[in-house]
Amino acid sequence: MLRAALPLFGLPLAGAAATEEPTQEPGSPGEPPAGLALFRWQWHEVEAPYLVALWILVASLAKIVFHLSRKVTSLVPESCLLILLGLVLGGIVLAVAKKAEYQLEPGTFFLFLLPPIVLDSGYFMPSRLFFDNLGAILTYAVVGTLWNAFTTGAALWGLQQAGLVAPRVQASLLDFLLFGSLISAVDPVAVLAVFEEVHVNDTLFIIVFGESLLNDAVTVVLYKVCNSFVEMGSANVQAADYLKGVASLFLVSLGGAAVGLVFAFLLALTTRFTKRVRIIEPLLVFLLAYAAYLTAEMASLSAILAVTMCGLGCKKYVEANISHKSRTAVKYTMKTLASCAETVIFMLLGISAVDSSKWAWDSGLVLGTLFFILFFRALGVVLQTWVLNQFRLVPLDKIDQVVMSYGGLRGAVAFALVILLDRTKVPAKDYFVATTIVVVFFTVIVQGLTIKPLVKWLKVKRSEHHKPTLNQELHEHTFDHILAAVEDVVGHHGYHYWRDRWEQFDKKYLSQLLMRRSAYRIRDQIWDVYYRLNIRDAISFVDQGGHILSSTGLTLPSMPSRNSVAETSVTNLLRESGSGACLDLQVIDTVRSGRDREDAVMHHLLCGGLYKPRRRGWPDTSTV
Repeated sequence: MLRAALPLFGLPLAGAAATEEPTQEPGSPGEPPAGLALFRWQWHEVEAPYLVALWILVASLAKIVFHLSRKVTSLVPESCLLILLGLVLGGIVLAVAKKAEYQLEPGTFFLFLLPPIVLDSGYFMPSRLFFDNLGAILTYAVVGTLWNAFTTGAALWGLQQAGLVAPRVQASLLDFLLFGSLISAVDPVAVLAVFEEVHVNDTLFIIVFGESLLNDAVTVVLYKVCNSFVEMGSANVQAADYLKGVASLFLVSLGGAAVGLVFAFLLALTTRFTKRVRIIEPLLVFLLAYAAYLTAEMASLSAILAVTMCGLGCKKYVEANISHKSRTAVKYTMKTLASCAETVIFMLLGISAVDSSKWAWDSGLVLGTLFFILFFRALGVVLQTWVLNQFRLVPLDKIDQVVMSYGGLRGAVAFALVILLDRTKVPAKDYFVATTIVVVFFTVIVQGLTIKPLVKWLKVKRSEHHKPTLNQELHEHTFDHILAAVEDVVGHHGYHYWRDRWEQFDKKYLSQLLMRRSAYRIRDQIWDVYYRLNIRDAISFVDQGGHILSSTGLTLPSMPSRNSVAETSVTNLLRESGSGACLDLQVIDTVRSGRDREDAVMHHLLCGGLYKPRRRGWPDTSTV
């Protein structure tokens, strides 16, 4: 299997030279039997896995070296450093081997490197923030991508008609529209790598990142439609074909989302019955999510949307069903795979740019593309934001629009799509490849280097890395119910009304179906929060220089059975545990009964108002 997948990495097949010439088996007639060899060099037997492991090792060591200097990483994004490293490695390989040995192949990118990144983004995406801004995200992802693709393609064709592009660039209007569709792909890998280091506010981050994640579905569909038109020839395209292209946009996008939701349902349902086989829970998460991606790809649907919706839809139920150790394994394995994939992508982008045999240069095309993608993206953001602000409670100001316009980074998605072009159908492919490489390098390196100073200069609101307090949680839930009630009273069923109806449906049907019964009973209690906060406070106390606590100084309660928690007073459980940890119940969701609610409020009052820890040593619980 690895041998079959090796060409996807741009690596030579193991033992390829040996298969070209027939070899004689040892002991064949006419050849004396070989003696016992004390040492044999078997490079061709391990070439494939060794090279793959070596690339990952080099990428990991590069990340370690980059982060040794905090001053460098604070000024230069990691993605820029990795691309520059790829250029250096590609130059070394080219100087030694006299040819480019390794390339970023489209098959490698779409089947192996992109899925873990998208799964990590979808699984850990803040669902509340995502759905609160879903309208703006879809507007920028769908309307914005169509706007950027058609305006960029048409403007480049006009540039050619004006004689500003060399005549050797043989491209028709359909060719330029095809190029405009792929160059408009805002890459989620590049956006995530840069914006996570900038730490802009959550609303701005989720809009830009959500757009980059969802617009790939529009980009791929538009790319396939335009590519089909180019293969058919402009003279053979009928009006019905344009209607089919529009229909395929909705079919591919909605079909991919549906596939992801189906696999999310299967994953949540499967983890409900893994109580006795905890060891396979992380494996099921990765297998079914990857199966969703491959199934959508097999059906020519949006694989990116499939794995995004799978991760987004299953997390709540899967996290409730699997054990704490499985949740930890899923989290760190997913983060590790995504980080490795990002590192390999940026390195291979730099290495691929060294191979000058696959691209040709035209200054008019390159400069025109750079100008048009920046200009039309800024114009599109301004126009769409003006429309959206008519309906948003919190409008997006001009500073947010500047960051959104400047944050349209292109990356490996555009490069992989341009490599897939057929040179016999698109004669200008080499020029398009060179232009795409310049656009990717300019947006990732130049815009990536300057976006952090731009954010500081514009004084963009930064994200606040803290969990909501109890007061914030209560006010948020209160306002949700108030707004839903207002919409119900005035007879306008808006976003808050439908979200409230969805939560009722989820609580009544989906949660009971997809969650294990014990997990569903305990999910609205404070016991799990109490246990986790005890652990966190104990670790924080020790990290801040406290004494190492013995078992007599700190007693962390063991989890009781689910049934006992549902029937026992929370106050009694807290009193019996005898824990000395300083508790601040920051996260209290709905409780099952009035008695539990009263117990929770009283416990918070005691811990917050009458119980203060000492600066040194662990406080005496007898004062409570």
